[in-house]
Amino acid sequence: MMNCCLNCQSKDIGKIGTNQYYCWNCCIEFTASGDKVSSVFQVEEDGTLHSLNDLFFDDCPPPFETNM
Repeated sequence: MMNCCLNCQSKDIGKIGTNQYYCWNCCIEFTASGDKVSSVFQVEEDGTLHSLNDLFFDDCPPPFETNM
């Protein structure tokens, strides 16, 4: 389980789904398994999510990659 936000270091985070967390301080949503974060999103006012993976990960895979 995540103890603090990887963006702002706030401890004001909550679990919103299986391996999904939301920071009430900086309004980001992230997916984590244990202490490893795999996805980071900014939640917009209208509820849409925008990926922030390119800001947090050096080796970010392209979105919607398929294995054929």
